[in-house]
Amino acid sequence: MRMKRVSSNDILATLARIADALERAAPAPLPASDLGAADAFVWHPEGYLQPVASVAHVDLRLLQGIRLQRDQLVENTRRFAAGLPANNALLWGARGMGKSSLVKAVHAALNRERPSGLVLVEIHREDLDSLPRLLGQLRASDRRIILFCDDLSFDSQDTSYKSLKAVLEGGIEGRPENVVFYATSNRRHLLAREAIENEQSTALIAGEAVEEKVSLSDRFGLWLGFHACNQATYLEMIEGYVAVFGLDVPEEEWRPKALEWSVTRGSRSGRVAWQFVQDLAGRLGRRLEAAPPG
Repeated sequence: MRMKRVSSNDILATLARIADALERAAPAPLPASDLGAADAFVWHPEGYLQPVASVAHVDLRLLQGIRLQRDQLVENTRRFAAGLPANNALLWGARGMGKSSLVKAVHAALNRERPSGLVLVEIHREDLDSLPRLLGQLRASDRRIILFCDDLSFDSQDTSYKSLKAVLEGGIEGRPENVVFYATSNRRHLLAREAIENEQSTALIAGEAVEEKVSLSDRFGLWLGFHACNQATYLEMIEGYVAVFGLDVPEEEWRPKALEWSVTRGSRSGRVAWQFVQDLAGRLGRRLEAAPPG
């Protein structure tokens, strides 16, 4: 049986097809993380930071009813931006009262004072296991960075809090000097009450099993509580929006409608106030340029 001769051209063509196939099968290279490319980023646990061209935020003057919390966070962040000691901050409490909006608004306000003075990096709660990898990139930067996690909480089976705990306090390297950690949560102690009770009921020594998780919130030096607002504060929020956006409608006209709006929603909050103002502006044929409180 005669063997078919294979030319060098055939071999090269076969090798080229194999190389093409391998290239298609290989994962695409990760984009390089350049912390000078923007003032805000979203962390991807695969190992890169995605720049955010424009952060959805409200102006600080629109955040009504949280003046004390606003002033404390602004002062803490201003010190950090200036290279002075500053605390990690936990913003906890009622939904819709402006916790995450305050973090983004403070970042924007201080960057107006000192252009590009602060970087905002958002990490999702489910990606906390990759926190050490992220900090390795942030540590090498000469920029001041707010590391932000929205809606932070843990259940009884979640162990990702250990990565965060090592960053906040303890651990060999700890938090980089150029990074401060801000988090929002509906829970003061970050662990669901039913999870705490379940751990206590099954522990040999009640309380010790959850002490490590509950103490996580104690590692934030700055606690800012956000509570459900009363009717006067709710109306003050709407009044502020109406004034800032120049909505041409008298108070005696929008006030009863705003009260009715809160009744139909079953609550009063910054978010509900903003939703009413959106409806009001829409009926007036006006556009609004702002992001909702959250």
